[in-house]
Amino acid sequence: MNDAPHVPVMLDEVLDHLAPAASRPGALAVDATLGAGGHTEALLTAHPDLTVIGIDRDPNALELASKRLAGFGDRFIPARAVYDAIPEVLRANGFDELDAVLFDLGVSSMQLDQRERGFAYSQDAPLDMRMNPDDDLTAEIVVNTYEPGELVRILRVYGEEKFAPRVVSAIVNARAKARITSSSALADLVRDAIPAAARRTGGNPAKRTFQALRIEVNRELETWERALPAALDATAPGGRVVVLSYHSLEDRITKQELARRARSNSPAGLPVELPGTEPTFRLLTKKAQQPTQTELDRNPRSAPARLRAAERIAPSRRAGGAT
Repeated sequence: MNDAPHVPVMLDEVLDHLAPAASRPGALAVDATLGAGGHTEALLTAHPDLTVIGIDRDPNALELASKRLAGFGDRFIPARAVYDAIPEVLRANGFDELDAVLFDLGVSSMQLDQRERGFAYSQDAPLDMRMNPDDDLTAEIVVNTYEPGELVRILRVYGEEKFAPRVVSAIVNARAKARITSSSALADLVRDAIPAAARRTGGNPAKRTFQALRIEVNRELETWERALPAALDATAPGGRVVVLSYHSLEDRITKQELARRARSNSPAGLPVELPGTEPTFRLLTKKAQQPTQTELDRNPRSAPARLRAAERIAPSRRAGGAT
């Protein structure tokens, strides 16, 4: 395991967007994807009256981040959960709503650097990829037991792999001879399945397959479709949400949900908006922000990041029976 400090992605932008909400007296923030705790450390340092609940499904992440943040005392509250459980985590800690929430989606640098977790195609390790080591489904199970058609779908949709049929054919042929159990064996299969011309650009040819498997193993998109609405519903008026996405499908879900909350549902042509149909959020980012060149030089892993932010401007539509 690599114990080197990890660089929080787009930290300045995250702090700027969350500051008006996080600086309120007695404010509560939720870092829904705690990871190594870098964003939370910066928030707690910048706002002395802020409490942060740090959520992560990975017990290793929680343990390490809790040690890092121990100096903040009871202003930091660790919670082991998946980020779609924000309402339950709030209630368990005596809160009804939050002032600020951050999602830094995808796999953390800490997990990538832990060779034994099997996330990285550049290191040999068991084919695992579970963010929660107590879950049953692993990448090895997916690779060795899923039907070919389902594997093609996963690689095409979650990995945007245009050579998915070729990659899956190589996987099926290999697993018929022996079970595929290591990340390096899978990476070699993928590389050999992709045409030589396509291997010359775009980095390691296995990255799309590994991304797709990770998303499937951890049910990331299904979870995100539940988590974002739950977090928005739990946000107090004046509260803010920031989302860092690393995949076009995650970003599309984010964009659509924030846009839905930021528009009126009143029928066209009415002189005033009907109660309960007014926008409940305003967009702080008209389009996704991307890392600056300075950020890329400091942290190359931030390259795919897309940041979107919004602020609650009205009570939840739940009060009127709609969401």
